[in-house]
Amino acid sequence: MSHNAIYTDLSGYYDLMCADIDYPAQSECVQRIHQLFGNGGKRHLDLACGTGPHVRHFLDAGFQSSGLDINQPMLDLAQQRCPEATLSLQDMCGFQVDQPLDLVTCFLYSIHYSGSIERLRACLDSVHAALADGGVFCFNAVDKRRIDNRAWVSHNAGHVDGLLSFSSGWYYSGEGASQLLKLRVERTGSDGRQVWSDEHPMVAVCFAELQELLQAGFEVQVLEHDYERILPWDQASGNALFVCVKR
Repeated sequence: MSHNAIYTDLSGYYDLMCADIDYPAQSECVQRIHQLFGNGGKRHLDLACGTGPHVRHFLDAGFQSSGLDINQPMLDLAQQRCPEATLSLQDMCGFQVDQPLDLVTCFLYSIHYSGSIERLRACLDSVHAALADGGVFCFNAVDKRRIDNRAWVSHNAGHVDGLLSFSSGWYYSGEGASQLLKLRVERTGSDGRQVWSDEHPMVAVCFAELQELLQAGFEVQVLEHDYERILPWDQASGNALFVCVKR
């Protein structure tokens, strides 16, 4: 299965797959970060926007918000949720914008979908070119050295078609710049049981490598992965928020 096919096949279930995500808290935290570190502008782009929940929150907060994704069925759902937003079918590792941006976001560890160091560098270059002076790029990431291959996150959700069960977990071999995001979705209903399984190839970096990639074009702050409080990264946890201000 193509590593994007599961999102195409299950685009109608995507919001249920992410039902445990606190979109308001994530969006409001990044808005506070933008107030602290940014240029005060309201032009926003969400990379890998999916069905547009973050875009919706930024629109409601007064931002001129837009989104891009490589999956058209996802964008179709995002357009229904955010009819006033500009949404585009683009690769985050090589995108263009019509006007300079003040804030670029990439939530849900989607920066890792760049897949390789070369494409990650291309993504960062595209973001840098798209941002206005003093603009902010904010994203979350996982440090490959701190991945626990045994740790999975799971939740269940009811649906008109039955019960849906979702599980995901990181896998890193311990070497190189590639890791996997393992996904499993099970639907049980009156018509029987269906199971989707996939392994998405993702770029693997440690935070020191990521900071080195960013330092040429950005002033970088690494924060705790905590959407309730804005705190410096503790140098120990394997997840963090990166706040990157264009030089």
